[in-house]
Amino acid sequence: MSVPSIPLETQAVPENQEQQYVHEVYNEIASHFSSTRYKPWPIVEKFLSERPDYSIGLDVGCGNGKYLGVNKKLFCIGSDRSDGLIDCARENSEKGFNLAVADGLHLPHEDGRFDFAISIAVIHHFANEQRRVDAIEHILTKLRVGGQLLVYCWALEQEKSRRGYKEGDDQDILIPWVLQKKTPKKTKKRNGS
Repeated sequence: MSVPSIPLETQAVPENQEQQYVHEVYNEIASHFSSTRYKPWPIVEKFLSERPDYSIGLDVGCGNGKYLGVNKKLFCIGSDRSDGLIDCARENSEKGFNLAVADGLHLPHEDGRFDFAISIAVIHHFANEQRRVDAIEHILTKLRVGGQLLVYCWALEQEKSRRGYKEGDDQDILIPWVLQKKTPKKTKKRNGS
């Protein structure tokens, strides 16, 4: 089933669009969304495993915190704009992750303090290109000289990511989140039962 995308209103205040169509939605679906995001992406796992021991990192848009415990020899701080997802990260935290509710454009951390940062599947949630650029630039200010940033975004040009996108369409669109009906898992019958 294809869900139609909705073009963003170009004259609307981007912060208001993000509040209504991103932040409120993620708070509403946080628990369900978290249950679908449990396995780290291999490329991110590789990046984190290659950081020097005891490096200090920042996960901007950490969601349920799935990357915070990938490399136990790192000190990572996770932040997300959704307090619902931060609650999920706290529940998933095996060792009391350092977490904060924070907007990617207004991170509360001192500049130049982090060895690395990641922002995975976050930047595309900002309502326009300038805000996406501003978010990346803001994250970069948090890195020390020589620090590294890994950013991944949803690429509508990729066949599996299109969700109704056609070549030439404006990419500043809203893609509705559709809650899937839970189907009970089939259980195997045991011998003798």
